[in-house]
Amino acid sequence: MEDKKKKVTVIVMGILIVIILLLALTYAYFSTQLNGTDQIVKVGELELVLDETSEGISLDNAVGISDSKGMSLDGSTFELINNGEKSVDYTIYLDDNTISDTDTRIDDKYLKYNLNKNGTDSGATLITKTGTNPNRVLDSGTIEGGETNKYNLKLWITDEVDGNYSGQVFSGKLRVEVGQSTSVANAPEMDSNMIAVKYENNSWVKADKSNVNNDWYNYDELKWANVVTVSSGTRDNYLNAEVGTTINMDDIETMWVWIPRYSYSIGSEDGTNYYGKQGTFLTSTPTQALPGEIDIKFISKTRKDRGTAKYKVSEGIEENSWYTPDAFTFGEEELSGIWVGKFETSSSNPSLEYGGGNTTDLDVMIKPNVTSWRNINVSNAFTVSQKMNDEGNRYGFSETIDTHMMKSSEWGIVVYLSQSKYGKLGNKDFNGENKEVYQNKSNQFITGCSYGSPSNGNTDYGCQYQYNVETPGTGASTTGNIYGVYDMSGGAWEYVMGNYNDVVGESGFTSMPESKYYDKYTSDNFNNACNGNECLSHGLSETAGWYNDYYNMIFANSVWFGRSGAYNTTSYNSGTFYFLVYTGNVSAYASFRLVICPNS
Repeated sequence: MEDKKKKVTVIVMGILIVIILLLALTYAYFSTQLNGTDQIVKVGELELVLDETSEGISLDNAVGISDSKGMSLDGSTFELINNGEKSVDYTIYLDDNTISDTDTRIDDKYLKYNLNKNGTDSGATLITKTGTNPNRVLDSGTIEGGETNKYNLKLWITDEVDGNYSGQVFSGKLRVEVGQSTSVANAPEMDSNMIAVKYENNSWVKADKSNVNNDWYNYDELKWANVVTVSSGTRDNYLNAEVGTTINMDDIETMWVWIPRYSYSIGSEDGTNYYGKQGTFLTSTPTQALPGEIDIKFISKTRKDRGTAKYKVSEGIEENSWYTPDAFTFGEEELSGIWVGKFETSSSNPSLEYGGGNTTDLDVMIKPNVTSWRNINVSNAFTVSQKMNDEGNRYGFSETIDTHMMKSSEWGIVVYLSQSKYGKLGNKDFNGENKEVYQNKSNQFITGCSYGSPSNGNTDYGCQYQYNVETPGTGASTTGNIYGVYDMSGGAWEYVMGNYNDVVGESGFTSMPESKYYDKYTSDNFNNACNGNECLSHGLSETAGWYNDYYNMIFANSVWFGRSGAYNTTSYNSGTFYFLVYTGNVSAYASFRLVICPNS
């Protein structure tokens, strides 16, 4: 149930802006004039503290100034403090305030602002409104329990727009809406030299990582956060470039998608079969062949649900229905999310046979329209994944993150999110059987390709639709648009770090790696394979056979999992819920995928 939101309102008035606090509690209002002293307003466990030691923000007698002068203004400072233990969603708006009948309001097109949040500037930004009930969003996100956000707001009239605004006034109010976190995705945790990107005018361009106005990501709108790394020779130019700068695909070396921490539950419409709920996305009752919605709520990294992971739709979801996937715990560390390779892995020399072969001498690349790296055993795939954050690595990654080969459980959290309202299931451009992620049927193993349908048909295509072709191409992503993860249905089948009982098989390992790098399954029966329990959240027993995808559990003779299904699968269905058993040796049909755990 969505928590009732309370509002904290800060008023910014006039050419010489005066700050007033308004606290909305039910229908009663309290206001106070600032007189150079600290002002504190409490809303539950949240405090808004406004420290206004100057006379306010001046618009310099309505004279336009340059961005450099605007950025040098003192501005007004305030803090948002969460004194509780739970995370809180918040959004800071700049709203219009009432002006007198004798005044004329200055048009937004003349106004710029800079919001500094925790030492990071938004940059000189034109004030904009969005939505049918216009709101100017300055900042939004989740503030964890015990955390403080520090802000400084500067507002000025720009000299970049000609016009007659003499004597006009600006009157606005800073409004902060807060509520218990249930739906706002955790902000991506970026490592050094990651560049936030969005897709615009048929190109990837640099996005505003502060996500003002949801410019970078918005999971409610199926816009998952994407980042890239670029070649060392172009890195400084792109890092220092303005938002909106086109990033040449030839300069991109890796592409990543953020999977924010969540809890989930799988509903049953009949009380027996748990195929998800029909909801608003299906016109028929969910079945194994056409499953329904997996319920998901985004949570902070301080929350870890251990409920049943299922519920009867007619009875509704209760608190003990939620389960936080195992993949959001890395060793002893709780994660706010993970970065997943946007495409199947390719190598620094994809023109080689099998796109790379069984070697550790090449470097990892992750990008579309190249041959995926295959014919590599599990051990070598694991090794090249690990060396991505070695000292002096080509990607500019710090040594504080952890790059590794995707685990079986990490595969599961991507496909569960795809089967929710935040993924392809929630994409209104697709109906019926086309809700399933389309297959990559490229017989040349070209990354990001789409067959244009989820069918197991013809496999003679080099690349029928590239990843950026709407919607036949983007239908092969986990969102049905360009912001999702590709090659999770068809393409090469992908080795994941899911192993039977520490048996190395033909993987090339002489002994198993550290336990946090793989999922250990102790039984060949997936109903009790996780230390005698069902492996919730791994995309195994819970979703076995969804979309009629083929499945088979690992056992003593075939000890490694493969996911997605190979391009040439015609005798049985492949797809995102596919899993099958392999020995771990080299195969012309086997690739792998990368994951980054931030700040590990």
